[in-house]
Amino acid sequence: MFIVIRLNHSPLTIHHRPLPIHIIMTHNATHPQLATAFNKDEARVGWHDETLWWVRQKRDKAAWALPEWEQLRDTASAIKQNVLSNLHDYLVQFEQQALANGVKVHWAADAKEHNEIVHSILQQHNVTQIVKSKSMLTEECGLNEYLANNKVEVIDTDLGERIVQLANEHPSHIVLPCIHWKKEEIGELFHQHLNTPEGNADPKLLTAAAREHLREKFLTRKIAITGVNFAVAETGEFVVCTNEGNADMGAHLADVHIACMGIEKIIPKREHLGVLLRLLARSATGQPVTTYSSHFQQPNAGQEMHIVLVDNGRSVQLGREDFRNSLKCIRCGACFNTCPVYRRSGGHSYHTAIAGPIGSILAPNLDMKKYADLPFASTLCGSCSNVCPVKIDIHNQLYKWRQVLTEEGHSPKSKTVAMKVMATALAKPGLFKAGGKMMRWVLKYMPWLVNNKMNAWYKQREMPAPPEQSFTEWYKKNRT
Repeated sequence: MFIVIRLNHSPLTIHHRPLPIHIIMTHNATHPQLATAFNKDEARVGWHDETLWWVRQKRDKAAWALPEWEQLRDTASAIKQNVLSNLHDYLVQFEQQALANGVKVHWAADAKEHNEIVHSILQQHNVTQIVKSKSMLTEECGLNEYLANNKVEVIDTDLGERIVQLANEHPSHIVLPCIHWKKEEIGELFHQHLNTPEGNADPKLLTAAAREHLREKFLTRKIAITGVNFAVAETGEFVVCTNEGNADMGAHLADVHIACMGIEKIIPKREHLGVLLRLLARSATGQPVTTYSSHFQQPNAGQEMHIVLVDNGRSVQLGREDFRNSLKCIRCGACFNTCPVYRRSGGHSYHTAIAGPIGSILAPNLDMKKYADLPFASTLCGSCSNVCPVKIDIHNQLYKWRQVLTEEGHSPKSKTVAMKVMATALAKPGLFKAGGKMMRWVLKYMPWLVNNKMNAWYKQREMPAPPEQSFTEWYKKNRT
């Protein structure tokens, strides 16, 4: 949808990059381990942090320019709340209207069924080459890998998505897929794959090369896949938002258009788009509106249109009272851009399709054991909840997931034992007082007991100087 190419960072040749993160991920690495790998390149971490904060500031300016901003957020949250409370009815209504419009509707219970449905449509048309615009749902379902294993070539046509696809990586951000890449690295990548001049990292040249490269794909592929930003139950139409127009190019030039959407993308009426579209682009990139907000209601003459409605754990999340509000998400990425952990650890450290704070809520719903580390990748500062355009209580849900994961036995044993020891100490004033006195003595006379590699805290920080007395002792001496 949107790509940021910074102009002021120094060149870095491609061979200096760490191993592609998807290679590391195959070894069941956790967020701390993957974040540590990302943090080895301090310069990259610095501009990754700065660039995302710049996008966050653009969001703030766009929001503050509207006196009715909070009213829009309240209204959007209420619209999505209504959807979650009546999801079945709206989905049935949407299906009826879509079928009446001449659209073929498919239902998929999970990622496997989604991929099989898409592949079956390709087989019906004897197609082995397709174009695809950005779709986080297809990333979630692993569609690209599935089709590749079935000898189908998928070309991602969003510029950022195409960059990471050429690099054999997954997107690291839902709006800025290649935000972790520098323009010099993109220049080298395009030199290798698109035959651009070696050493040329001019953004205009790179964009022109990508446009020429993709134009041939649009003109020759007979099936195009898009995601869905919003689907209107009232009319059976769906809306796809892009900044490059690649979804439109693919869908209008192809003989068959396949739209893939999670069932939570439903909204009741077309008039509700006026609220949600005003929030989406401002929250995502600070734009007044996305460049292209395209409405698809019925296939053109001689064209087929399919829509695949996917559950893939959403019904389970809907049934979790503490976490159902996460299904309000409109995939703007605002929580990514403001999160101090995401900005400094990189999107791939989350080892899931949707990274960042919202992804850390959604992923454990799919697999608690695999994604048990993600809700702990947060400071719980609440900035994510403050910027969410539909007012999801993100930081509260992260905190609640920590409790659920601990109760289910998915937290690290060392942490569980440490917390039990701490709980015991905090529950007994005498023990707490004695423990504090002992640790002050250790820090003063035997600091090596804590200032070592066994102490995860010490790996990234200097231990504080030992205080001469505890707060309790100070308070007793100084209270009036």
